[in-house]
This record gives sequence, structure tokens and C-alpha cells, in this order.
Amino acid sequence: MIFKVWKGTLVVGISIALGVAGGYWLAQPRMSGVAGVVQDQEPKASADRKVLYWYDPMYPQQKFDKPGKSPFMDMQMIPQYADTKGDSAAIRIDPSLTQNLGMRLASVSRGLFASTLNVVGVLAFNERDVAVIQARTAGFVERVYAHAPGDVLKANAALADMLVPDWAAAQEEFLALKRSGDAGLLTAARQRLRLTGMPTSLIAQVERSGKVQPNLTLTTPIGGVLQELSVREGMTVAAGETLARVNGLSSVWLAVAVPESEAGSIVIGQAAEARLSAFPGVVLKGVVSAILPETSSDSRTLRVRVELPNPDGRLRPGLTAQVSLNRSTEQSVLWVPSEAVIRTGRRALVMLSEDAGRYRPVEVQLGQDNDGKTAILKGLEEGQKVVTSGQFLLDSEASLKGVVASSLDVSPSTVTVGALHEADGQIVEINDKEVTLAHGPFKTLGMPGMTMTFPLATPALMKGLKTGDKVRIAVSQTDDGLRVERLERSGSQP
Repeated sequence: MIFKVWKGTLVVGISIALGVAGGYWLAQPRMSGVAGVVQDQEPKASADRKVLYWYDPMYPQQKFDKPGKSPFMDMQMIPQYADTKGDSAAIRIDPSLTQNLGMRLASVSRGLFASTLNVVGVLAFNERDVAVIQARTAGFVERVYAHAPGDVLKANAALADMLVPDWAAAQEEFLALKRSGDAGLLTAARQRLRLTGMPTSLIAQVERSGKVQPNLTLTTPIGGVLQELSVREGMTVAAGETLARVNGLSSVWLAVAVPESEAGSIVIGQAAEARLSAFPGVVLKGVVSAILPETSSDSRTLRVRVELPNPDGRLRPGLTAQVSLNRSTEQSVLWVPSEAVIRTGRRALVMLSEDAGRYRPVEVQLGQDNDGKTAILKGLEEGQKVVTSGQFLLDSEASLKGVVASSLDVSPSTVTVGALHEADGQIVEINDKEVTLAHGPFKTLGMPGMTMTFPLATPALMKGLKTGDKVRIAVSQTDDGLRVERLERSGSQP
């Protein structure tokens, strides 16, 4: 019985083994085909490729003749192969892959660049269009007309009637002199009436009628909103007391909040357009009449005043508006699509497309933005091609390979092979072949400060120098990396 069980198990095992072997034999051609496709797409094996040098991807300018750990970062250096040697300041993408990556290009264009800044504003009274009604002389209020603060009044609207007792005696004297026929005395009496605060129209009425007119009707000199009314029937008023205040509505102010980043582009007299939800489809045109001197500390905005005409009086303070401040330049400027710009927080970059599928990060100085376009003040030339879609993927690849955009402070024409690049540093270690320096930035190389080892162009450079000395270093860029051409003690030493 045991023999039969063992025999059955053996048969099952042999069958499984035969099945696996047969499956492997059947699948072998398919696997070989797939592997062939992959191999066609992959580069040659590292063992079959010639290594030119090793480098740290965080600092590709420095080259090493053997593998190992980078002296700059805690990472292994990677090889540069002969079959991929090219421009170290650019990356290369197979042109056949650009469509798969979804990359799009756009040309750097030149033309007049008009932009519009869209902000929000609130209507307010024109504080220059204000009339204050005061009592010219002491008197009593006999009647107050049916008005209240907030009412919209027309010009010369009656507010109150006042009795002025002092005017009665002065008018009696004036009429007596008129009857005497002395023209000189009459002129003097008329002047005294004017000095008591009597309106010219009331003096003319007294002279014409020959009757005493001690009553005065207070009226509004302009049309607008009655902001203040401080008279009540029966009250006594003193000379110079403010009785009413009227704010005109012939024009209104539009208080606009402009972000402080855009404040430099706003000027007096600049054209503005306002659209109010209260009047759909209506576009109101005005101009910037004032730029207030203070910026809001809470919203970081600058207050700008736009004056709008209001001939029909339908614009009322408190209404909100969408405001377009039109900014235009008379000079032709370069511009690119805004989506092409990569903003890192410290600077702005674009990926410049070159021949043979090469892409180079370029730092640019930005101008105004408008309608999906950004003005370029520095860094590009007309007709160049920039990447507008897929640029972040290229930027990431450039960062991994250590391709860094040169600074705008350095003109590309001045960075040539053999040129010297200078920085300050301190010697960490030195011998007749190389020096290890804690150096500051090489601005002409776009290289940050760090501690690294440089070969010496000649052993004589170390003469008179020791560890700890502060030095001025000048290096040249060779095929093998940076090399010290000049090493001199600086003025201040520890």
C-alpha cells in the first residue's frame, strides 16, 4: 500500500516537472522577442562603453578619473560615457520621444505689449465736491424744511428760514440814506450791509422794494447728498456755525486696491474702465486721479483713486466695481507664453530648445504679465524657441544631471574656455599637487560656495601658503574640470 502511494506521488512530480519544462520551452521565443525590443531601446551595457570620467550630478563641472564617493555630497559619483558626450550645460532628448512626452514649443516674439490689471474698487464721494452752509450772522431759526441727512437735493434747495434782528436796523439806515439822495453815503451803507453777511440778492431786494427784509432762507449752493443738517425750528445760531453739509454727485471717486507688486506700473492719468453689477453691460471710463502715499499693512495693497463722471447721478457711493487698469508701453518688447516660465521662488527660468533635441535652462528677467503672455526684459533673443509644455519634466532632468542655468549677472559671451573665474576662500589642506578650499561662490560659473579639492596648475602656487590661510583663488575650466591658475593670500588673515 505504501509502495503504491509513493509510486503515485512520483508520477505526479514527474508530470509537474515536464509541464514546467514544456511551458518554459514554449515561452522562450516570446521572451526573447520582448527582450530584443527592450535591448533596442536601452543603451549598451556599461561594461561595453568607454567611460570618460566620473562626476557628481550636483556639481558636474568637476571631473574625476576614477569612481568613488563625491567629496561634495554623500553620494556615489556617476560615469560620463564617450557615446553620450555633449554639451554639459544642456540635456538631450531623442526627438522621436518629444511627442510622447507631450512637449510643445513657442517662439520668442517681439511687439508692443499692452497689459491690463484687473482689481476691485468701491465707489465713494468726491471729497473735493463739498459745500458747507454756515450762518453768516447770529439769528433764530423760524422754519426748517422737510429734509433729512441722506436726501438727494437739487441746487438752491431751501433748507431753513432764519430771522436776523441785526439786519433790520442796518436796512432801516440804508433806506433812509437812499431817500436823502446822497449817492456816496448810499454806497457806504450798501457796503456795511454786505459786511454784516447779508447776501447781495437780499440787498438788491431791499433796495428795490424799499422794505425791511430781516429774514434769510438758507439754500444749497450745489446739488448732491445732504450729509449733515444741524438746524431745528426755534433754535438760536451763532455767526460762523455750521448748519448743513452737502456732497456733490456730479463725479464720484472709485477707491481701488492695487497689490503692492503692481504698484510700480500705476501712474497718474492712466486710463481705467469700471463695470458695476448694478448696471450690467455698462462700461464706465475714468482716469487715475491720485495714488495715495500709504500701503495697507494688512492686505499689502496700495490705494489708488479713479475719478468717474456721474452726470445723471446714478452712481452712488458704496457700490462695488470690477476695475481694469490699462497699462501699455510704447516700446517693443520680447514676450513668451506665460506657461513657459518656471518660477523657482529665487529666479525665473525657461527651457530653451536648441538643435538636435538639446534643451538648456536659461534664467530670464520678467516684465509684465497679461492675457497669457509675459514680457522678457533680459535673457532671451527674438526667434528662439522655448518649451511651453513639459518644461518641468526637462527641468527635473536637468537638475538630476547637474545642468544649472547661468546667472543673468554674467554675459554668456564673457564665459569662454580658458577664462579665469575668481572667488575668495580658505585653505583646508594643501600640497604640491592639489589644494582643498572652503571657497565662496564663483559668480561667473554660477557655482555656489562649498568645500572641494582643486588640482594646482604648478607646484609653485603653494609656496608661502599653509592650512588656514585666507586666499583669493582664480581657476580655469579645462576638459578635466577646474584647475587653480592663481592662488594668493588675501589682505585679512586670521
